[in-house]
Amino acid sequence: MNESKVWFWVLLDALIAALIIGVLGVGLPALVQWASSIPPARTITVMAEGKTTATPDLAEVTFSVVSQGQNPQTLASNNTDKMNAVLEFVSSQNIATSDIATTGYNLQPTYNYDKNTLRNFISGYTLTQTVTLKIHDLSKVATVLGGLAPLGVNQIGGVNFTFNNPDDFVALARADAMSKAQVKAQEMASEAGASLGKVVTLSENTYIPQPLPMYAMSSGAGLAIPQAVSTPNIQPGTQDVTDSVTITYALR
Repeated sequence: MNESKVWFWVLLDALIAALIIGVLGVGLPALVQWASSIPPARTITVMAEGKTTATPDLAEVTFSVVSQGQNPQTLASNNTDKMNAVLEFVSSQNIATSDIATTGYNLQPTYNYDKNTLRNFISGYTLTQTVTLKIHDLSKVATVLGGLAPLGVNQIGGVNFTFNNPDDFVALARADAMSKAQVKAQEMASEAGASLGKVVTLSENTYIPQPLPMYAMSSGAGLAIPQAVSTPNIQPGTQDVTDSVTITYALR
């Protein structure tokens, strides 16, 4: 009987020891992780803005051929002939097929009101075919724009200058912002008699400007096609890409 009690207590002690080891093995790492997630009691938060100025290297041009008439099939045929001539001209400017996209093809009826029957009736149709180009060689933008109208283009939505790889300029602006934020935080910490520790939190806000169209043309009433348009003077200018950061540092 005494021997049974001894074994009972031995097994109970072993079970308790195993439970303690299990709790420590599972709970201790979780406790450490939880403790490390608690922000330090002493922190400093700073904001800074970085900027880089760059010249756009990509132009996006949007234009349309708009036709009006009573027969939809005739409209489609005429519109297609004009647009094919336009696209042939565009291709002659060494613009790749992958940079030419049809972004709209709309046929809409035109209604008139009959006072005798007191009803609306279809008096004709308007067909609009829209194409968007990406022009990587900015020296060709003016030539392309000047050559569109004589071929039948009667609406040019505008030119938008942007970047092929905007992330490259964002990275430069971000590096500038991070550097300014660190210098600012070090100065403030020094004035407070402390030094900077690890980064606790970090956030950013990027701004890449989207300029308004710099050139726009549309035909007047009746959609008459201009016979000649002088080559416009198109300048891409420069754009400021900015990135602002907010950083919280631990203080030591």
